[in-house]
Amino acid sequence: MKKNIQEIPKVVLGVAAHPDDLDFGASGTIAKWAKTGASCYYLICTDGSKGSDDPEMTEKQLIKMRQEEQRNAAKILGLKDVFFLDHPDTQLIADYALKEEISYYIRKLKPDVVVTMDPTFVYSAKLGFINHTDHRAAGQATLDAVFPLARDRLTFPKQTEQGLAPHKTKYLYLISFENPTEIVDISDVIDVKIDALKAHKSQIKIDSLEEFKKRLAFLGKKHGYKYAEGFTKLTLPD
Repeated sequence: MKKNIQEIPKVVLGVAAHPDDLDFGASGTIAKWAKTGASCYYLICTDGSKGSDDPEMTEKQLIKMRQEEQRNAAKILGLKDVFFLDHPDTQLIADYALKEEISYYIRKLKPDVVVTMDPTFVYSAKLGFINHTDHRAAGQATLDAVFPLARDRLTFPKQTEQGLAPHKTKYLYLISFENPTEIVDISDVIDVKIDALKAHKSQIKIDSLEEFKKRLAFLGKKHGYKYAEGFTKLTLPD
């Protein structure tokens, strides 16, 4: 059975640990939304300061480089803006402080869709893959920020004093690489997604993207599309 976006969102907020996380997992879907006129934003929780094998690279250089790469990718995708929280890479914790920061942007931007990692995805024996600890922390903190923290009036009173009213997010999309239940056709934006990934020059080998495209094609073919992304979609109560 084909599954696709049921309605066009007005505001989309993607929350992830590192620059490039959302571009791997959800940028095709977000690019589609941006093309329809949705205001799309990224919130990146860490400074991305550890992801380099270059012996000459310093943390300061890498932070600057990765933020610039993410901004370049955002322009390709049609995003309105990218925000950075600058927590140290590999040290992200889903504590109350992080949840408050994410809630701030939810209340500020008022997204009807929030996209993040699935925090229950710890490892994959099939893929030979351990999900990064920062990915899980960002996903868990985002879930808690969406519900109940950003929603409840008496939570984070300083935000209320700043004029940031509580906000109820309607849909939550959890990026799913193994068992997605919401399949989005990204055939018409696959080149946009790949170009966005190419912007992350410090992280990605261009020839590896052909293998990645095959994974997107495999998922798409199962559902009648050329290329697809997969999610677990939650519809939250009003």
